Amino acid sequence: MNLLNTTEAAERLGVSARRVLALIEEGKLVAQKVGRDYAIQESALESVKVYGKAGRPPKQEKAATGRANANGGTPTRKRRGKK
Repeated sequence: MNLLNTTEAAERLGVSARRVLALIEEGKLVAQKVGRDYAIQESALESVKVYGKAGRPPKQEKAATGRANANGGTPTRKRRGKK
């Protein structure tokens, strides 16, 4: 039984230590409070699914709609303004 602290668990999962604390608070990661830190069993990390890095996911490529132009298929807007 190998025990990890939040920093070590964060390195193994590829997330921040704050995210590990959030997973514990949400009940998605089982841990025991020891003093001011948490002890996390290494086997408990397998139950946590982490989907890539934090933040907004990258944009998906859109299928061409037949309206191709210089912007690679993205329609442009005409600017309205004073002449």
